[in-house]
Amino acid sequence: MALTGLDIFKLLPKTNCKKCGMPTCLAFAMALAQKRAKLEDCPDVSEEAKGKLAAASAPPMRKIVFGTQENQVQLGQETVMFRHEEKFYNPTALTVTVSDKLTGEDLTKRIKAVNALQFERIGIKIGVKAIALINDSGSSDSFAQAAATVKDASNLALILVTDSPDAMAAAAAKTKESVPLLASATPDTAEEMAKVAKENGCPIVAKADSLDALAGLTEKIKAAGVEDIVLNIESPDLQSQLLNLSKMRALALKKVFRPLGYPTVSFATDGDADTQLASAVSLICKYAGIVVLDTVEPYAILPMLTAVMNIYTDPQKPVQVEPKVYRIGEPNENSPVMFTTNFSLTYYTLESDVESSRIPSYILVVDTEGTSVLTAYSGDKLNEKTVADAMTKYGVADLVKHRKLIIPGYVAVMSGKLEEATNWEIMVGPRECSMLPKFLQEVWN
Repeated sequence: MALTGLDIFKLLPKTNCKKCGMPTCLAFAMALAQKRAKLEDCPDVSEEAKGKLAAASAPPMRKIVFGTQENQVQLGQETVMFRHEEKFYNPTALTVTVSDKLTGEDLTKRIKAVNALQFERIGIKIGVKAIALINDSGSSDSFAQAAATVKDASNLALILVTDSPDAMAAAAAKTKESVPLLASATPDTAEEMAKVAKENGCPIVAKADSLDALAGLTEKIKAAGVEDIVLNIESPDLQSQLLNLSKMRALALKKVFRPLGYPTVSFATDGDADTQLASAVSLICKYAGIVVLDTVEPYAILPMLTAVMNIYTDPQKPVQVEPKVYRIGEPNENSPVMFTTNFSLTYYTLESDVESSRIPSYILVVDTEGTSVLTAYSGDKLNEKTVADAMTKYGVADLVKHRKLIIPGYVAVMSGKLEEATNWEIMVGPRECSMLPKFLQEVWN
């Protein structure tokens, strides 16, 4: 268990020197216990005390990394149960299986199908993060050969899934440069699997069927010299799995119970693509760090990725696009000009509807700190001055010979002042963006 504020205070110099930025050593101790301060902020703490205080200053959930370079996957380091309390840090990594029973062209085709599960949504690239190679063959040689093929044919991070220490050792030796995640060590194989992980410098998955067994297993793995662990709690059904994941999260974050202070992996490989989709979204919400899937259907993967994106977006920092003039199609000096805010969802919705009109246009994106049109207007972040300044800054007058500006229908009330500020004719567009194609085709033309 973590040290309390008073426990920490007893280990501090008690000089009240204020070098840490706190008025007293007791205040610093309380802040450290609540994870609002760092141990290194105290320059006078003794080396002996540092060792005892390390547990109090460490994050309640350990950060785990596997994979390399731009495709490295980071898990853990979460600090809250619910996103509105602060934010979630490392998004759930969706992973798709590849069986080592596949060989030759079939294996290559499956790897390519997983590699292709990459998308773009509101200007952000999202996609599957890893491949989980499953030792379905039961053969160490087949597993190692397939692992080498996956490593060479994919830039995605790799998870090696087998209960055999021999098969794991063979595959890890072939792929250790890519830092795979080794899944899984059980209570019966913990020492052998931990040895493989330590020799190859890889993180490992601890798998057990109860919280008590899982906590004991992580301690056994740590005693064998492996600190980087991912948890897999075996549960009979989805309801039990979600309950166990929630309990583990609460014990790690609320009670700072170190044996369960690790990210988790869950398997949603049963059933068809729709069933996997439903299970995966539930697991993403509560609180799987990795979700392993069997489907390669894009229609099922994209909603899962969208759920991850929505949940792991910082609620205090809206997703924004760069304020500037965007060209839709190949606009010219006679093309329509309209404006919107730099809230990503607003811009990309508008962009899609303008594209569907097949009328080349200019979209001026005004900086409203990532808020939507009505929100920005009600907060006075969108007014005649901000629009006029943006038009001047981005040279809108130099793009067209006409002087007509289309504004969102929901802010028609600002048309008069905007006309005075810009000396442009203001055309009030439709209130609903979906009606914009018809407006451009019939009213503008």
